[in-house]
Amino acid sequence: MNLKALIQEKYNELSNGQKKVAAHLLENSKDFAVNSASEIGVTVGVSETTVIRFCYSIGLSGFSELQKMVREQLLFNESSLGNYVSGKLKLAEQPNFFAQAMEQDRQCIQETINHMSEKDFDIAVQKLVDAKRIYISGLRGSFSAANWLTFTLGLVRKNVEILRPETNDLLYTLSEMDHQSILISISFHRYLKETIKIAELAKKQGAFIIGISDSPLAPIRDYSDLLFQIYSNGKSTIDAGPALFSFLNALVAGVSVKDRERFEKRKAEYEKLNGDYYFS
Repeated sequence: MNLKALIQEKYNELSNGQKKVAAHLLENSKDFAVNSASEIGVTVGVSETTVIRFCYSIGLSGFSELQKMVREQLLFNESSLGNYVSGKLKLAEQPNFFAQAMEQDRQCIQETINHMSEKDFDIAVQKLVDAKRIYISGLRGSFSAANWLTFTLGLVRKNVEILRPETNDLLYTLSEMDHQSILISISFHRYLKETIKIAELAKKQGAFIIGISDSPLAPIRDYSDLLFQIYSNGKSTIDAGPALFSFLNALVAGVSVKDRERFEKRKAEYEKLNGDYYFS
């Protein structure tokens, strides 16, 4: 029985207090491995009874069983980098290392496809077509994906901007957002508070938020109108990269097909450029 899957399955049935316990469990598993139910309650800001009822709500006999499962399933899988390296060391013991590594990527992409909502994807594409302006946020490990999406989506349509706290005046940019704006927020474990805060402020401005993360319980879900989960068989956010880029590419392809007329105009603009001047 997978604890993370169990929590995700029962999450919508939990009370608000129990949801706080669930979120803390997924983000700080070590606390549950070494602390009592009453200590967890104090940390989360709920009663000891709420912690215990959370255990019952996800089908466990009590806190002792939860603590045992945390120690077995979550505690020893905290390091994304450690999981990444250990997974590759196992592949190195087999022939055709590159093929094995790429096969893992293919499995992650397939798993993402299997859990993707076609309805949500279609809504996202239509929103991206209709939006007046599109903003993209992703920091640290998510920055390369955010930068790639900004550039590629910008080839298909105008008014696509990446949010870079070190160069942008974020408060001014956020003040310009409204109900015709979309924020695509890419947020993976360990979830940066700055990314979450940007989404919260954009939401207050009326922007439509598309969250992309590695868990349906990720903090970005609190501000997302649509949330897409990217899977990683290796339990490493680094291994989620190929599936993430594949999904982003699908979004760009969807926009270009959905709004063919604007795409053709955009393509014509690029063809007018002097290729000899810009490219070698």
